[in-house]
Amino acid sequence: MNETLKNIRNRRSTRAFLPEQVNGADLTEIIDAGLYAPSATNKQPWHFTIIQRKDIIDRLSEAFKEIAMKSDNEYIRRFSDNEKFHVFYNAPTVVLVSGDESNDNASVDCGVAVENMLIAAESLEIGGCWVGLISYLLNSEEGKKFVKELEIPEGFKQIHSFCLGYKKIEITNAPARKENNVNYIK
Repeated sequence: MNETLKNIRNRRSTRAFLPEQVNGADLTEIIDAGLYAPSATNKQPWHFTIIQRKDIIDRLSEAFKEIAMKSDNEYIRRFSDNEKFHVFYNAPTVVLVSGDESNDNASVDCGVAVENMLIAAESLEIGGCWVGLISYLLNSEEGKKFVKELEIPEGFKQIHSFCLGYKKIEITNAPARKENNVNYIK
């Protein structure tokens, strides 16, 4: 099996990270993988905000829990009750992916960029976890101060995020794949 297919099959969501920061050269390679993702009509409607300051990452997590407490969604509200929950699993690096609000394909295009970056991380033996919950904060009225502080450009909306770090534990067993998800018409 070639290395690309191997990395796709081996990638798992990492939720336990070592405290050491992802080194700059590896982080650059991961971000470049996102920049080279395909996008509809090559619009590249993304903006990446890389956060490596623990104080900001922790403030984002706490602010998410505060907004979750007020949610009408029971699933979201449950996160606010867990004192130990950290929306980014205490990872040392967080990447926010924002999309051009005027681009109808931004969500999909940004999602493709995230997957490229997560596969690149796996190829470098760096763990990652796609985190959707932070959008509840950053796209709310309460989140506007963070959008400004994090310098997310005007006209862009935070869509996806993921955290990165060196894996504390290696997860090797893949959950069973659902059956009957493919049919061929020849």
